[in-house]
Amino acid sequence: MTPTIQTIQEKKLIGKHIIMSLVNNKTFELWKNFMPVRSQVKDTIGSDLYSMQVYDDNYFENFNPAAEFKKWAALEVIAFDTVPDGMETYILPGGKYAVFHYIGNPENGAEVFGYIFKEWLPSSGYELDNRPHFELLGSKYKNGDPKSEEEIWIPIK
Repeated sequence: MTPTIQTIQEKKLIGKHIIMSLVNNKTFELWKNFMPVRSQVKDTIGSDLYSMQVYDDNYFENFNPAAEFKKWAALEVIAFDTVPDGMETYILPGGKYAVFHYIGNPENGAEVFGYIFKEWLPSSGYELDNRPHFELLGSKYKNGDPKSEEEIWIPIK
């Protein structure tokens, strides 16, 4: 998997988040709560879903699978004029990202992210930047399908 390097501008997101860890994975619960109410988010930019992780500053320095982080399910919006009840806003900072096009089942996530962080990143000439990581789930994303496609966005500098 060879990424493309892309620079994005700041983005406005509306969605829901949950605090979890890799050991105590609550991703299913988050999306189960978000999907039935996502149509309440108005003034969206496109229909892509953001599955975003916001980590503490030293999360990757002393990696611990039990360390907690914020996991978001969100949509990009033009403005924060109308925020549905039970949802929150988040400003995703702009910056440079390594973007990996992934085809396959989410069950292979550990292998994919292992490659990104243990093989690609150390030999890339880039460093991990302290900004949110996210997966962009577009029209070709099919949860649980081995032909599902998504983009994995890793912040770099």
